Amino acid sequence: MPNSQPPAKQTHSTTQPSTKKPEPQLQHFYISEEQSIYLLKANDARKHRAWIRLCKQQLAKLGYVDLDLVGKGAYGFVFSGIDPNGEAHVFKFSRVTLPQHVQDRLEEEAFMLSQVKHPNVPPAIKFAHGGKQGILVMARAPGEDLEQLCLKRGALPAHMVMSIARQLANILQYLHHGRPLVHGDIKPSNLVYDVQTDHLSLIDWGSAVFAQRDAKGEPVNGNVMDLLSSDHQHTNARMGDVYFIGEEQLNGELSSTRFDEQGAAATLYAIASGQASRFGSKVIKPTSIGLPVELARTLDGMLSDNPKQRQLAGDYFLKSMLHSHRMHLPALNTPPLVEDIPVWELTRERDVETVIYSSRKSFLKEHTGEDPIEKMDDLQLEKYYRNFMAGMGDTEKGFIAAVGRLSQYSIVGGLAIHWQETGVFIDSNLALYSREEREPLILAVNNMVTLARGIKRIGVFKACFFNARDTLHLERDNTDKPFLIDPNQQLPFEVGRVPSLEDKSRLHSYFEDGRDPDENLELPSEIMTELSWINKIHHTGCIIFEVLPKHMKVHSYLRLLNPRKQAAFRASLDRILSHVDKIQGKGVSGFMKLPYKNTRRFSHIDSKEEWFYPKNPKMGTKG
Repeated sequence: MPNSQPPAKQTHSTTQPSTKKPEPQLQHFYISEEQSIYLLKANDARKHRAWIRLCKQQLAKLGYVDLDLVGKGAYGFVFSGIDPNGEAHVFKFSRVTLPQHVQDRLEEEAFMLSQVKHPNVPPAIKFAHGGKQGILVMARAPGEDLEQLCLKRGALPAHMVMSIARQLANILQYLHHGRPLVHGDIKPSNLVYDVQTDHLSLIDWGSAVFAQRDAKGEPVNGNVMDLLSSDHQHTNARMGDVYFIGEEQLNGELSSTRFDEQGAAATLYAIASGQASRFGSKVIKPTSIGLPVELARTLDGMLSDNPKQRQLAGDYFLKSMLHSHRMHLPALNTPPLVEDIPVWELTRERDVETVIYSSRKSFLKEHTGEDPIEKMDDLQLEKYYRNFMAGMGDTEKGFIAAVGRLSQYSIVGGLAIHWQETGVFIDSNLALYSREEREPLILAVNNMVTLARGIKRIGVFKACFFNARDTLHLERDNTDKPFLIDPNQQLPFEVGRVPSLEDKSRLHSYFEDGRDPDENLELPSEIMTELSWINKIHHTGCIIFEVLPKHMKVHSYLRLLNPRKQAAFRASLDRILSHVDKIQGKGVSGFMKLPYKNTRRFSHIDSKEEWFYPKNPKMGTKG
């Protein structure tokens, strides 16, 4: 539990008057694990809110204002605040639930950051301990991280991508000189960009190490004794975000300055194409996203499967960016995007925290049985990779990441994608609560469809998007007792009309594809019977049962499309909940209903056609 004792009082010397304000002392912080607050058990949610509140209170006592939780990752949490002198700081806390040797990495991060003195790297201010809690205080980078900027804007314009590329290359050139450093986790969310001043900042040095190999693959050592005493059989590299790191880092090779070139290339590709990962680059090539031809071909080389080509392109990237600032790249007048599959706008705005549940993923895997990084014990690996994408080809990974990207927007609904010999058939119902998100969401939807068209398999993939705020929670003290529904708990639903003309013969059933091979929770016959009954009422949405030993979550998004059936619909939903006490075992089982069958059909493709920034921006542009 957090220690509520106030920070140590500040004292002034009576013999030597200070002209400077005393430095505030940081202590007594304890941060809990994090997932969506609306998916936590009630008691865990209360604890989490209390921890966040306590941290803000402690920082406020030190004179900080405008406090906010601005980030979280596998290893820690980040708060921001303004100090008494008006300086913007960030405070990074390690999770105390982690083993001590992992928590100690925050102090190592502080050391590595102290080695970097560069205008594009916000400096460390201090490292402190609050009991067992490590706290790293840093200057706050001005602007917004590129992940958030892209979520709001979609793909960034060519002039912005080029400026970010130039500044990234400058940072890498600096890190490669002297005793080379590897940042190890270059990705959009670790790059903060100030649109007004065109200034880029590289943050989060938790994966940083001294390089073991230089760009030529030679050992990096200051003298012969260093060479003899260093361990050059084992990598010192740390796992960055697998959505962006290159193959060498993912496979645990000796740390190299080349690692950061791969992170830079993946980042530039992602922000220029509006994607969430590097994995789509075989289908949505860097040469197809409207970049200047030189940068597009350079990124294409840096993301190549050929190691030699990657190295040559990396060398060219660092060299060519020295003069790229002379390019003039005015904004293009491009027509608005047209969505590949329908995106409905709901009339009322809601505060939505979208969560995605996807099933039938197993057919996307190669089934090789091999885990290329089986022995690497790393939280990033657990979070992003091992139970999620291991065994998939790059395009399949890119597709899964693209589906996940959709859940970053205020949407509800579902997808069913059928790959057949004759093409890709997509049944969908995507409903958006926020009109201002429409344009970037359409780009994300179209990227997902394009990657789906590039997958050469036969099978079905399904995904449901629901609002975590609507999730019902049931708890029990021990597994011998059944879960009991509170009489006040009901599955919420909206009432609306069908978005467009509808053919009733094309209704998509919950049960169309039979039992899902990826789900492992058997629901009682009473609930299955009720689902069969409700299937006859015209509606769209999903119901998902997630059962843990002492905690059940019932996720849902339901929209009744026949307003005359409200009473029958409500009665059926209530009967479904009345049978949850009969659910045995643990696992997940979900059911989805879409309003149409085969809303869209697409041909298979190998890759998108080439499209570069035009030599004459005043001439016609591609839509």
